[in-house]
Amino acid sequence: MNRLKFLLLLFFFTIAKITAQGEEIKKTTASKQVSTFTIEAPQLQTTKKIWVYLPENYATSKKNFSVIYMHDAQNLFDAKTSYSGEWNVDEKLDSLKAQVIVIGIEHGNEKRMEELTPFKNEKYGGGKADNYLEFIVKTLKPQIDKTYRTKTKKKNTIIMGSSLGGLTSYYAVLKYPEIFGKAGVFSPSFWFTKDIYTLTEKSKKIKSKIYFLCGDAESDDMVSDLNKMEYLINSNRCYCLNLNKKTIVKDGKHNEKLWRDGFVDAFLWLGL
Repeated sequence: MNRLKFLLLLFFFTIAKITAQGEEIKKTTASKQVSTFTIEAPQLQTTKKIWVYLPENYATSKKNFSVIYMHDAQNLFDAKTSYSGEWNVDEKLDSLKAQVIVIGIEHGNEKRMEELTPFKNEKYGGGKADNYLEFIVKTLKPQIDKTYRTKTKKKNTIIMGSSLGGLTSYYAVLKYPEIFGKAGVFSPSFWFTKDIYTLTEKSKKIKSKIYFLCGDAESDDMVSDLNKMEYLINSNRCYCLNLNKKTIVKDGKHNEKLWRDGFVDAFLWLGL
C-alpha cells in the first residue's frame, strides 16, 4: 500500500472539522433524535464525547432496543463535525424506522491511531485498543445500559467502524465475544499488523456475525488482505453457517461515501 496515501487518510480522520478563512460555516445536519454527552474514560485518561441516536418512537415506547457502538462519531451524524461528508446514520435509520440505539464515540484526534489499533506497528506505533475497548465494555456500556432502555445480550450488541475503526471492530469480537455478537467491519486496516491474522488463527471458534465491506480501488492490498482474513475465519468455523458476508464495491474508494452507501446493507444483514 502507498504509505504516504495512508498517512494522508489518517490525517483525514484525525481532524474533526476544518475552519479556514473565508470558508462557509457548515450547518448542523444531525436529526432531533441525536444528542451528546461527555463521560470520563479512566482507561484512556481522558474525557470522551459520546453521540446518541434514539429511534423516533423511543419516547412513546416502553420497549427495549438493540445497540450499535460506532467509532469516529464526528463523521456519523453531522456534516458540521465531519471532515468530508457524514455517514447519514440518523437519516438512514429514520427512513428504515429502525428499532435501534446508536452510540457514537468520538475519536481521540491525535490519539486516534493509538486507540484504534490492537497491536503496535514498528513504524507508526499505536497498540492501545485494549484500553479503548475496556473503556467501552466496562465504563461506557454499563452507563448506556443504565441510562437507556437497551437489550444487553450479545446478539443485540453490534460494534462497527471503518479503516482503523474496522480493524478494532474486528478485534473487539475476538477479545470480547461475550459482549459483541455482531460487527460491521468496513475497509479494515489489517495491513497495520500481521498479529491480527495470528490472533485469528489462534482464537477459539469465532461465533460472532461479521459483515465485511471494502472497495477495490482503496489500495493495492485492501482486497487481498480481506480475502486472507475471510479464509482464516472460514478455517476457524464452517462457512456454511453464513456468519460472515463480504461485499467488495467496484471502484469503491477509502472514504465516507463508500461507508455511507454500505451502511444500510450491513445493518439489515447483521439484523437486530
